[in-house]
Parts: sequence; structure tokens; C-alpha cells
Amino acid sequence: MNTVKIKDKEFALFLSQETIENAIDKIAQRLNKDLEGKDPLFICVLNGSFMYASELMKRISVPCEVSFVKMSSYKGTSSSGKIKEIYGLEEDIKGRTVVLVEDIVDTGYTMSLMLEQLACDEPEKILVTTLLLKPDALKHDLKLDYVALEIPNDFIVGYGLDYDGYGRNYPEIYKIKN
Repeated sequence: MNTVKIKDKEFALFLSQETIENAIDKIAQRLNKDLEGKDPLFICVLNGSFMYASELMKRISVPCEVSFVKMSSYKGTSSSGKIKEIYGLEEDIKGRTVVLVEDIVDTGYTMSLMLEQLACDEPEKILVTTLLLKPDALKHDLKLDYVALEIPNDFIVGYGLDYDGYGRNYPEIYKIKN
């Protein structure tokens, strides 16, 4: 599909499924090399990262654990600036290598808060992978270790990303039409 309509907005095709999966392949290759012998815990940030996490984990060959947290900072088409943790982490991360798996980093509020909270539990190392980065929207100085794709500061849906809960199911990514 070249365009999709979600609620009151129209979106145009921005990133194909093939482009997304090729970028994930490259991230997985790097992670497999960097995490060899580390016994990592992958922490996937729901809801948005579920498709990225699923595809990424299929490509991870090192022994690892996977867990999930749920945080949110969006309402409509813009970040609310308010982060609320809905589900917490149950695994002990002290002395472990943790890999945060995020769908998108734009303002950086969510990731900054997560890094701060996780650091209190004394992991050996925290690595961050994100499918998408909006460098022009970033408001926090973050170290992102594995960025699959950098994109402009447009509102997007698909591949786990939503508009008020809709559009997560598309295997491609669409950007809002002006």
C-alpha cells in the first residue's frame, strides 16, 4: 500500500518492510558479535517495540534472556512529555549486560528515564538499540549503541508504532501526509 488512513489522518509509505528488515539484520550481526560470552538480558519496551524486538530476537544467536516493560509518553501525534511505567522489570540485573530494545527514540525522555532507573540496579553495562532515531527531535544527550535507521522528525506509524493505538500492525512504516 502506498497510503493508509488511520482515524482522521492519512499516511504515505515511508520505509518498506525490506528496508526495515535489512537494517535489523545489520544490528543483529553487530549484537551477536559484541555480546558473545556476555549472558545478556534484552529488555523490550512495549508496546511499540514488539515488532522490532520479535524480528531482532529471531536473529540473535547468543544465549540470552528476554523481558518486557511498558512505558508511554505519547498522546495523539506528539509526545506528552510525561512518562508512566505500567509494567516493571522483575529480573535481577545486577552485574549483567542489559540491552534495551526500543522502537523509536525521538525526544529521548523515555530512554533517559529508563537508563536512570536501570542504573540504580547496578548492571555491568546497559546498551541501547532502537529501530528508529529522530536526531532532530532529540532533547536529551543519549548514547545509543545500535541505531537501525535515522529518520526526519515526521510522525510515523506502522511496524509497531501507532496513532492512538492504531497502525501498529503494518509491516511497513508510513509518515503523516501534510
